Amino acid sequence: MKILLLGKNGQVGWELQRALAPLGEVTALDVDTPAPWRADFSEPQTLAAIVRAAAPEVVVNAAAHTAVDKAESEPELARAINATAVGVLAREAAAIGATLVHYSTDYVFDGSGHAPRGEDAPTAPLSVYGRTKLEGEELIRASGCRHLILRTSWVYAARGGNFARTMLKLAAEREVLTVIDDQIGAPTGADLLADVTAHALRTIAARPALAGTYHCVAAGETSWFDYARFVVEWARARGHPIKVAPDAIRPIPTREYPTPARRPLNSRLDTAKLRAAFGLHLPPWQAGVERMLAEVLDH
Repeated sequence: MKILLLGKNGQVGWELQRALAPLGEVTALDVDTPAPWRADFSEPQTLAAIVRAAAPEVVVNAAAHTAVDKAESEPELARAINATAVGVLAREAAAIGATLVHYSTDYVFDGSGHAPRGEDAPTAPLSVYGRTKLEGEELIRASGCRHLILRTSWVYAARGGNFARTMLKLAAEREVLTVIDDQIGAPTGADLLADVTAHALRTIAARPALAGTYHCVAAGETSWFDYARFVVEWARARGHPIKVAPDAIRPIPTREYPTPARRPLNSRLDTAKLRAAFGLHLPPWQAGVERMLAEVLDH
């Protein structure tokens, strides 16, 4: 299997380099790759020549504009990266008969209610980020290319910054932490996403009818507040320097922490379709977070 991976330097892209390697030859590119292989999603039309030159059987797009608040002030750039560039990849994949893998987000939904959303639930994004990610999805489907779109949420990795690292830093410096408690989702490891991708690609190669859109998140659910408490208490129990007292992590509603971009309150995603199609067991979110914390703090 000949694979073109774009966005290799991001959290998911980094893990994909590992997970895709056993499937075949992987050409991994990013914006810092020297010309003519420089994959700059802010210049979408340049990507067409890269796909044609690489002539892959699979294109995996791990690049995205993920600065949710910043996207509100630079919507044109967010659209170029999250939508227009994705449309170019989809068109080129269709032209050469390649499969396109793309990652989307719970932000395509409005976050109302309390039930987990299935793949066919109505979309209604609240932010520029959500709208541009949804447009990217729609361009893929309109292209007619064989595709695997994985919608996910609350992605983290041991490599790079993440919510858990931020909470641990603050917990070591402050006596009181306030954390939002009315946004609910599932922290999902980039390593899990990468492994699911590799497994799904092998399956789709044998059963192309399984291509399509799926929700992929770790099992279970939590709030940012309970996620923060879990992380801090895990570190405290292992003797890491924690200044904040156990009862000094305090919940606040989203309305008390205004941001440029509106966040969905309900980020629950139903993964039944993914698990049934590919015979997968998705581990609880706590297992992935503990593994990440051990890698970050204990080594």
